[in-house]
Amino acid sequence: MVSCGPVCFEWGQSVDIIGAFKEKWRNYLWQSFCATAAMYIVLTVLSLQHAIIVASFGATAFIVFMKPDNPFAAPRNVIGGHLVGLITGIVFSLLPHASPATSMLMYALAVGCALFVMAVSDTEHPPAAGTALSVVTTPVSWKVALAVVTGAVLLTIFHEVLKPYLKDL
Repeated sequence: MVSCGPVCFEWGQSVDIIGAFKEKWRNYLWQSFCATAAMYIVLTVLSLQHAIIVASFGATAFIVFMKPDNPFAAPRNVIGGHLVGLITGIVFSLLPHASPATSMLMYALAVGCALFVMAVSDTEHPPAAGTALSVVTTPVSWKVALAVVTGAVLLTIFHEVLKPYLKDL
């Protein structure tokens, strides 16, 4: 290992974590608070009945609040990606799952197809692959669909309202 400052990784890349924190500590705290408040509201609105669905929104919150200028945080990507995940999850949940092996295949296909459709439609949002997986593994209902749409829209609204006050960290 090479000596390279406050933090050094085996492959030789150094990162000055302390310096970065000293420079942007207010942003780290503010944006973490915003993410916490937004997730509290999303969880309150959706309730824990949809815990498996809202798990992917935790990853969305990271992108939206910690990397607000990232293309994956754009409304088209957040809402579009989660809609793609929702639809592909529903489609693959409706196909026959005759055995545990076919269930696993359907789960994998839901994720793979969601990735494909997001890439083709230019709605890439990595957490939405989790939405596809969550949806395909739960019983299909309008409540699940509403939970996905509501969560994506709420996080997008928070992102758009707070974006002037957020920095890429």
